[in-house]
Amino acid sequence: MNSSPTRMREYVGALLAAWLMCGCMGDPRSDPQAPPPGAPTPIERDDEPHLANLRKLTGGGENAEAYWSPDGTELVFQATRDGLSCDQIFRMDADGANLRQVSVGGGRTTCAYIQTDGSLIYSSTHGHGPGCLWTPDRSLGYVWPLYPEMDIWRADADGANARVLFASDGYDAEATVCPVDGRIVFTSTRNGDLDLYVMNRDGGELRQLTDTPGYDGGAFFSPDCSKIVWRASRPTGEALAEYRGLLAESLVRPSSLEIFVADSDGTNVVQVTDNGRANFAPYLHADNQQILFASNMADPRGRDFDIYLIRSDGTGLERVTYNPTFDGFPMWTHDGRRLAFASNRGNASHGETNVFVADWID
Repeated sequence: MNSSPTRMREYVGALLAAWLMCGCMGDPRSDPQAPPPGAPTPIERDDEPHLANLRKLTGGGENAEAYWSPDGTELVFQATRDGLSCDQIFRMDADGANLRQVSVGGGRTTCAYIQTDGSLIYSSTHGHGPGCLWTPDRSLGYVWPLYPEMDIWRADADGANARVLFASDGYDAEATVCPVDGRIVFTSTRNGDLDLYVMNRDGGELRQLTDTPGYDGGAFFSPDCSKIVWRASRPTGEALAEYRGLLAESLVRPSSLEIFVADSDGTNVVQVTDNGRANFAPYLHADNQQILFASNMADPRGRDFDIYLIRSDGTGLERVTYNPTFDGFPMWTHDGRRLAFASNRGNASHGETNVFVADWID
């Protein structure tokens, strides 16, 4: 999963609880634009010059991981809203109109993407039953579940005719699409570790791209599909032993993830970040030189996630958002002119996450 809105809210909540337990009191928001506690954060900010004509497209519930169609006219995203007990997949026009649910309505879903022909792919557990399944034992700290029941599905543009595209005995999810030829990159535990795989749009010609121990996930193709960018952990020693122990229980701890980029066949790997924090949701600009990603690197407590811009060689780091609540899941349109992202801004608490779009200013 590319990190659901529920997970990010839980992540913030779990970290805050830990700070309170260890006596780390005080307001982490030193930003002078931050509102008083309990007040909504502003939607637009003077210190975010890359974002123009910012608009909120959703309202109510938790809405995130909004990804553009190849032509930039639509978005598909996951949400827990309108009485749903766990995430389902929704589709809407780029201005927020024509909102409709396109997943079947059972099980837990994540990571939807619009194929080159307008059809949908997403990951879901509904083939194994209608419920939301189990939640992790929080005595283990903050961990994500890796549901073995999660398979990759394909459906018509309106969500009809859902059928399994790829399934193994383990976790299969985090699938995204090459906008040129429809190839699909995704994460699977089919070989015992969390690795990246690529397959053709019909599920054929499966190839493994990564094999280093650790979590490789949340991968995206560049707009020309010559590159991939993703998040990864590279634990060693005791950390590797802990990682493998959790993985055996279908769990992973996402507290330390770095951004990597490579050619789309998995060669010429470059580690882009090296800050030891929770970096995720990277996306490459059409020039293949700039990457947007989300991180908590600026907050010593790890509570506040913001969007950052960095060059693919690891230089030129720049902070894009300064909202003192969550900002994440950034994705440019394939021409680099517009940005979609998810944020808690405009809300009085972390209890609501919405999809925003903006014009991108270089």
